[in-house]
Amino acid sequence: MTLQGSLSHEAYCAQIVDETTKFRAILRDAELSATVPTCPDWTLADLARHLGGAHRWVAALVATRAATDIDEADIPEGDGPGTDDAAALDAWLADGAEQAVAALREAGPDAGVWTWAPVRRAGFWARRMTHETVIHRADAARTAGVAFDVPPEVAADCLEEWLQLCALPLATEHRAEAAAQLFGPGRSLHLHATDTPPELNAEWLLDLTGDRLAHRRTHEKATVAVRGPLTDLLTVIYRRQPADSGRVEVLGERVVFDRWLEWASFG
Repeated sequence: MTLQGSLSHEAYCAQIVDETTKFRAILRDAELSATVPTCPDWTLADLARHLGGAHRWVAALVATRAATDIDEADIPEGDGPGTDDAAALDAWLADGAEQAVAALREAGPDAGVWTWAPVRRAGFWARRMTHETVIHRADAARTAGVAFDVPPEVAADCLEEWLQLCALPLATEHRAEAAAQLFGPGRSLHLHATDTPPELNAEWLLDLTGDRLAHRRTHEKATVAVRGPLTDLLTVIYRRQPADSGRVEVLGERVVFDRWLEWASFG
């Protein structure tokens, strides 16, 4: 398993800063005490602290070339400012992203560092933090009721990374009961972005016939197909938008897609 991304290390680093800047812009005009619909145990301020804490955690892992995990409780300022003052939270978020990017740029993509995945390189964290920030910006945008879109090449890589992570053995082991309902003979899922140029190849065939996910970029018939604009496809697959929102079409055996959504989760 390579967990190979389609962007350069520098492109990921630049995107982390850009996505964090957009995330911060949403927070400036939003009510920080608002509940995040896609993470209902969190307020918008909690979401910001989670994201900023993740940036600082990765900065510490990469800067120290950690061979094992670092307890997030040991990260300086990892919990954020002492209050939910908007200006303090904004500055803390900006600083955390800069710390992560500075560490990643200094290390380069091939530096050895602990990760929770089979690939133990700094490049894993550049890609992972890019997409962590993308998806949490989607959370913030939905909470604040503002538009959300992502550059197509970033959205396609974000979806591809999610499928690569879902293909790891630990994904099936983590949710064994849901996996037993999802995987089996004659089951497949086709994801089709309808608004991208052919060269982006934003179509995926998810083979669910074995005991774990296999996928490839292709146009191919499947048990169930999900079609729509790439950003909407991404947010539906990440469960940041309901499949019944009207933004995507679900064609075929809907129960297979519903089981996929139940299984494919970080939770």
